[in-house]
Amino acid sequence: MKTNFKSFTESTQEDWQIIVGEQKKFMVGLPDRILQHMQLLENDYGGFPVDRLQHCLQTAELAAEAGEDDEYVVCALLHDIGDTLGSFNHADVAAAILQPFVSEANHWMIKHHAIFQGYNFFHHLGMDRNMRDKFKSSEYYEHTERFVAKYDNIAFDNSRPKLSLDVFAPLVRKVMAAPRQSLYKAALDGGN
Repeated sequence: MKTNFKSFTESTQEDWQIIVGEQKKFMVGLPDRILQHMQLLENDYGGFPVDRLQHCLQTAELAAEAGEDDEYVVCALLHDIGDTLGSFNHADVAAAILQPFVSEANHWMIKHHAIFQGYNFFHHLGMDRNMRDKFKSSEYYEHTERFVAKYDNIAFDNSRPKLSLDVFAPLVRKVMAAPRQSLYKAALDGGN
């Protein structure tokens, strides 16, 4: 079903009821579209010892093995999903995808993880490895520092068995089943 207006200024409440109905159907498929997009990271080594997909999977596996909650594990899995479309700002892309579904702390962690990871290699590129220090006053500094040190930093192990995205698919579907916050949340939940 579709509407027939030529501009938003011509649209009616009835049009938007149709659109919201169609959007609800489309949004249900978001977790599966995200999982499909993650497949683009397979065989993309970028010079690393493991491909980007295995890096993400290892990060998530380490977080799961350590007992992190489902939301955190999904953040670990998707932290580098932006590498394909946001090669110059991958952390921002991942954070934007996750923001409607995760806590403020986990959103901040993903948004800033690249700067925090830089502590481990920026000096090799002639950059300031202490760039993360400008965020020391953030209440999420230690949360992000811990993520990078405990999971992201060590998830490049090519001696680990190859992991499957299928293992984490149920968690992605669970965490991304319904947004916690979104500009459109009220409308999608049935409000006006």
